[in-house]
Amino acid sequence: MYAWIFRHLPGPLWIRIVTAVVLVAGVVLALMTYVFPWSSEFSFLSPLTDSTIGGS
Repeated sequence: MYAWIFRHLPGPLWIRIVTAVVLVAGVVLALMTYVFPWSSEFSFLSPLTDSTIGGS
């Protein structure tokens, strides 16, 4: 899959590498900003990560 995407990117090798890095950074940013916080609300591990410091 990644090879197919890389082959279909336009330009010479150095432009394809820069474009691939920008695309990967964008996907990671989107996951960290929107997807993971949203999905953590539905995680069964949520009680394990809840903090008890300062609780009464």
